[in-house]
Amino acid sequence: MAVPSRFDFASDNTAGICPEAWDACARANADYAPSYGNDAWTERAANLLRELFETDCEVFFVFNGTSANSLALASCCQSYHSVICHEHAHIMDDECGAPEFFSNGTKLLGAPGEHAKISPEGVALLASKRTDIHYPKPRVVSLTQSTELGTVYQLDELRQLRETTERFNLVTHMDGARFANAVASLGISPKAATWQAGIDVLCFGGTKLGMANCEAVIFFQRELARDFEYRCKQAGQLASKMRLLSAGWVGLLENGAWLKHAHHANRCARLLASRLESELGLKLAHPVEANAVFVNFPPPLAQGLRERGWLFYSFIGSGTARFMCSWRTSEAEIAALISDLAAIQKSA
Repeated sequence: MAVPSRFDFASDNTAGICPEAWDACARANADYAPSYGNDAWTERAANLLRELFETDCEVFFVFNGTSANSLALASCCQSYHSVICHEHAHIMDDECGAPEFFSNGTKLLGAPGEHAKISPEGVALLASKRTDIHYPKPRVVSLTQSTELGTVYQLDELRQLRETTERFNLVTHMDGARFANAVASLGISPKAATWQAGIDVLCFGGTKLGMANCEAVIFFQRELARDFEYRCKQAGQLASKMRLLSAGWVGLLENGAWLKHAHHANRCARLLASRLESELGLKLAHPVEANAVFVNFPPPLAQGLRERGWLFYSFIGSGTARFMCSWRTSEAEIAALISDLAAIQKSA
């Protein structure tokens, strides 16, 4: 008999819709409303985001992170420009060339960096590498917050990067698929983590936070948003029933559920990491600063866990397994994972 698959820690995408977003969508579904975002729910969601960030920013809603990042970067770039990012950034490794496609050829330049963070020195090196007309002109620095390896840029790191981007006159884009987890980790206001730290455009992830399929593209530098609504339409990202996407933001924002769920996911990740180390003697591959746990796994342990139905990713780094916690992760699920791992170790 096949062992049932367990998706508990495979990704924070595998969790369903959180109750607050589900309830708001049900309320938005109760009556007729104007189409294409001309409805009260979408207006309310955009205004709540402006209140959250305490600034008059431009706000747009799209279906997923690929479109959010790709369209945002395209809005900041011409085809002859380049985007500096970490060599293992999501836009570099996991977007199937979408940023290049939607920007008509903007080149991505990968910089190395410990724990998936790019450094001011790495940015400066690529920004000044060549200045001749035969090389794509650096235009944007893209940061992932929290990073692909579950780490978080601290405020002093953001300030140092800001000094570098200002020196080279670069726009700063933030891939915030897990931005809420980063804010919860930093313990600061959303404005302090973004526009006050030099971020010009943020792609704020709603899907991994507990919504069905909606990301917010937020332009703090409003001039960068020129004609962005046309980009959304052309790319097939203008929802006719927009209220059923944007309402989830209302549910998450109006009573602070976005931050509550982020804190919960981060707390579960710390608990899981602690038990992996203290009870099983496993070594963490990267600091646990948000809702991801990367652990060094011997091949027999990984194989045994998969044979018991657990699904997890090991796509970054040889011998490293990733476990993601979400808004619905429970201590019981963590205990079940630890129990199976202990049994596999004992039988080895």
